[in-house]
Amino acid sequence: MVNHLDLDINDKWILSKRGNKNEVSPFIPYAFHVEDEFTHNGKIEQVTTIFLSNKECPFHCLMCDLWKNTTEEKVPGGAISQQIKYALDRLPETRHLKLYNSGNFFDAKAIPREDYHEIAEMVSPFDTLIVECHPKLINQKSLDFSQSIKPTLQIAMGLETVHPELLPILNKQMTLEDFEKAAAVLKKSQILTRTFILLGLPFITEEEAVCWAKRSIDFAFDVGVECCVVIPTRTGNGAMNYFQEKEMFHEPGVHSLLEVIDYGIKLGAGRVFADLWDLDHFSRGESDFDGVKKKLEEMNLRQIPG
Repeated sequence: MVNHLDLDINDKWILSKRGNKNEVSPFIPYAFHVEDEFTHNGKIEQVTTIFLSNKECPFHCLMCDLWKNTTEEKVPGGAISQQIKYALDRLPETRHLKLYNSGNFFDAKAIPREDYHEIAEMVSPFDTLIVECHPKLINQKSLDFSQSIKPTLQIAMGLETVHPELLPILNKQMTLEDFEKAAAVLKKSQILTRTFILLGLPFITEEEAVCWAKRSIDFAFDVGVECCVVIPTRTGNGAMNYFQEKEMFHEPGVHSLLEVIDYGIKLGAGRVFADLWDLDHFSRGESDFDGVKKKLEEMNLRQIPG
């Protein structure tokens, strides 16, 4: 049963629950790495991920903690290119690149428009470029950027959940129709789409959360998404801690994550990944945690049900 304590969950309330940001440089990415991934061409290949430092996303989602590594102001022209170069100079060469910027690649306050040309030149050696963006910021500029680059573009959009009562509470300022429309625009333009889906939401049980994560995967594939990434929702951003303290939110366990990923892969409709970042956080002290973690890693890498 959904009960949001008669709270007006808006930007002001969410921001009031936050702690401090981490200090980041506008000229250095706050993280970068290379990891193996089952790519859209059906191969296990190395993928470079660069986490860019830039101005915070204008959408203040209830569950988001990405704001912790963002700047207060718009970064100067050329800074994003410097960040990309900084990371690529320190990493081995790969064929696939993710530029994740804690928000929206097509938000001009995050990635200056004047940087697009230089970014396009820098990513030309790659086969695939993956960026992230809110569905409402998918527009002609997104399509023009896709045409300007050599790699195949994939855009990651947060669907989060198809729960009709909880999606509005997340303050994402998006409807399912908005998401479906954006996905259709991208598909028509032959731009691949991946999406982020939450496992674990306020006001529902873990069993219900598993159910709604599965329904969200169904919806995503139905509207043309090529890849689903399931993210176990965590505390740590202030707002989610508040709901945990009120016993209105409980972090999911790894067995629930395993069930959802197994379900998604068995559909055979596209790639399904578990977000394994800091997975130990969700261990709950289970004796079989290491085995479940290893199984999730294998399922991610080989896309074979558990």
